[in-house]
Amino acid sequence: MRQFKRMACAVGALCAILAAGAAHAASDKVVIGDIDDMSGPYGDVIGAGGVEAIRMAIADFGGTVLGKPIDILTADHQNKPDIGQQKFREWADTGGMTMTLGGSNTGVSLAIASAVNEKHIPFFAIGAAGAQLTGKNCNPYTIHYGYDTRALANGTAKTIVADGGKSWFFIVADYAFGKQLEADASDIVKAGGGAVVGDVRVPLGTSDFSSYLLQAQGSGAQVLGLSNAGSDFSNSLKAAAEFGLTKSMKPAALLVFLTDIHAVGLDIAQGLILTDGWYWDLDDRTRAFAKRFYDKAKKEPTMPQAAVYSATLTYLNAVKAAGTTDADKVMDELHKMTINDAFTPSGKIRADGLLEHDMYIMQVKTPAESKGEWDYYKLIKTMSGEEAFGKLADSACPLVKK
Repeated sequence: MRQFKRMACAVGALCAILAAGAAHAASDKVVIGDIDDMSGPYGDVIGAGGVEAIRMAIADFGGTVLGKPIDILTADHQNKPDIGQQKFREWADTGGMTMTLGGSNTGVSLAIASAVNEKHIPFFAIGAAGAQLTGKNCNPYTIHYGYDTRALANGTAKTIVADGGKSWFFIVADYAFGKQLEADASDIVKAGGGAVVGDVRVPLGTSDFSSYLLQAQGSGAQVLGLSNAGSDFSNSLKAAAEFGLTKSMKPAALLVFLTDIHAVGLDIAQGLILTDGWYWDLDDRTRAFAKRFYDKAKKEPTMPQAAVYSATLTYLNAVKAAGTTDADKVMDELHKMTINDAFTPSGKIRADGLLEHDMYIMQVKTPAESKGEWDYYKLIKTMSGEEAFGKLADSACPLVKK
C-alpha cells in the first residue's frame, strides 16, 4: 500500500511538473484561435479568406508581440454551437489560446461567448449578427466587431419603408440570427407605419426555396424581407427571380455580403438596398487593403474579412499597450482605444462590447454602371455609429451603468 502511495505521489508530482511545463510553454506564445464556418453556407463570408486576413495582420504587426511568436489555430464549427464551444474549451484548456476570433453563426457565437465568460479569454465575434451578443447576453470578454441586426435594420429596413415599402413578408433563417434580424426589422417597419403580414422559418442550408416563396407570393406583401445570409440569401434571391417574384415584390437584403452579390450576379441583384460596415472601393484606405488581399486571395475581401484583419491588429496593439496577455488588462486597453486602420478610422469599443463605427447604406449597381468584376456597390448614405447601433444608454447589456 505504501509503495502504491509513493508511486501515486510520484505520478502526481510528474503530472504537476508537466502541467507547469505546458503552462510555461503556452506563456511563451500568443495564440489566436479562429473558430468559423470554413465549408458551409457562410464559408465564403470569412472562411479561408479570414485566415489569410489574420496572417496579413500578424505580418503587418511585425510577427511577434512582447517578444513572443504569434500562432494561429483554426477550426470549422460546421454551424453547430456545441462544436464551436467544445473547440473553444479545448484550446482554452490545452492549446494556450489567448484570444478567439470568428463565429459567423450567431448561435455558435452565443455558445462560445458563454464559455468565454468562464475562461476569461477575449472573443471577437465577427460575422455573427445577433445584437444580443452585446445586449442581454453580453459579458466582459466578448467584443462584437463589424455590425449587428440593429444596425442592419436601421439601414436597410428604414430606407425601404421610407421609400414606400410598407407591407412585409419575411423569409427567416430558423435560428437565433434570423429570428433576431426579423424582430429588429419588424420593429422598424411598424415604427414607420408599416405592417408585417407574415413570415416563414427556413432551415439553415436549404437549397429549395420554392414552397417558402409561394407563401410569400400569396401574402400580397410589397416587400420580401430576406432575413438570412450567405448561400441561403443567394439561393433564395435566385429562386425569387426565377419565380418572377421580384417583379411583384421588392426584395429587402437584410444581410448580404460582397460574395453573395458575386454569386447571384448583377442581372438579378441590381437595385438592391443593403447595409454594410465596410466596402473595398469606399476610399483610398480600403482600396489599398483590398489590393493587398486580392494579391493573396484572388478576390476582393468581404466586410467581415476586413474586420478580422482589424480585430487581430487591435488585439495585438492592446497586448502591446498592456504589456501582457492578461485578459482583464487587455480588455481595459481595448476599451481605451480609438481604432484607426483599414477597417475603420474612428472605431470605439463601448462598455457593452460593441465596436461602434460608421455604417454604410449601399445600392447594388446595374450591369451598365459596373466598371468590372467586384464593382458592385454605390454609396447612398453614411450612418454614424450611434445612428446605426443606437445609444449606449439604451443598451440592454447589464454591464452598462444606467
